[in-house]
Amino acid sequence: MQRRGMVLVTGGSRGIGAATVRLAAEAGFGVVFTYVSREDAARALVADLVQRGHRAHCIEADVGEPDHIDRLMSSLPQDMGPLVGLVNNAGLTGPLGAFVDTSLETMRRVTAVNVIGTMLLSRYVVAAWLAAGTHGSIVNVSSIAATLGAPGEYVHYAATKGAVESFTIGLAKELAATGIRVNAVSPGTTLTDIHATAGEPGRPQRVASRIPMQRVARPQEIAEAIVWLLEDKASYVTGSVLKVAGGS
Repeated sequence: MQRRGMVLVTGGSRGIGAATVRLAAEAGFGVVFTYVSREDAARALVADLVQRGHRAHCIEADVGEPDHIDRLMSSLPQDMGPLVGLVNNAGLTGPLGAFVDTSLETMRRVTAVNVIGTMLLSRYVVAAWLAAGTHGSIVNVSSIAATLGAPGEYVHYAATKGAVESFTIGLAKELAATGIRVNAVSPGTTLTDIHATAGEPGRPQRVASRIPMQRVARPQEIAEAIVWLLEDKASYVTGSVLKVAGGS
């Protein structure tokens, strides 16, 4: 298997992030991923991948905290080759409910992680690539909520993902001539524990009938799209928002 450079995945200890870490490692990338609270899951994932002969490393970092981003970027291992990809996957919804009941604290926290964290990390990575005269691929993880609006559930979250998609398109056009590609993947409802964190573990089962394919996604199905966009197979794709949402 061809050994490739390093990919950084935020929020990689569980769900779509963990599936992306696995697939990227299996594709030959050295993978560094962040976690906030699930140290046990993060270290278990690293141990499993290393045992299988892959290159993996985890770093505790909260992308919603700007000083954590500085520490994260200065802590990247030097033995995995150059950074060639960034997956801005870390994200929060906050509690489910009507928008009028959403607290200012929730709005600020969700925006800090989903939007500001994505922008700051992207700026850091793009600046490094431009300074070195190299290029790479950024994949931002959005949500079908950006299109559907998520009424009655998390309108504030949908709005942040709309911002992520606008950011993706604008940055991609700004950087296209440099060889740096920027794309987004927009997942539909996926079987992860983000729903339990939002307060409704059974949400995937509740909404499955609304989806044209009549089922929710598996994390690996979303990860396949993310890793494809990282690779040279997608070399002529930039500024795209790829919906992986079962027809929604």
